[in-house]
Amino acid sequence: MPTPVTQRVQKRRDALRAAGLRPVQIWVPDTRRPGFADECRRQAEAVAAADAADRDLDAFIDAALSDPDGDA
Repeated sequence: MPTPVTQRVQKRRDALRAAGLRPVQIWVPDTRRPGFADECRRQAEAVAAADAADRDLDAFIDAALSDPDGDA
């Protein structure tokens, strides 16, 4: 016999499915893993260097922000 908690969870899942949703499992990096912070720093520095090298990026971002709906 299912416990009250199990029944409540199943009822919630059934309601979500009835609303057209489905469960999805995702895997994300383990932030506790040794070297994680170093890898984040390396990637952030690579992105910053790429941004600094792209002289047209600031103009592109400014244009996008000035017309967020694309109506211009």
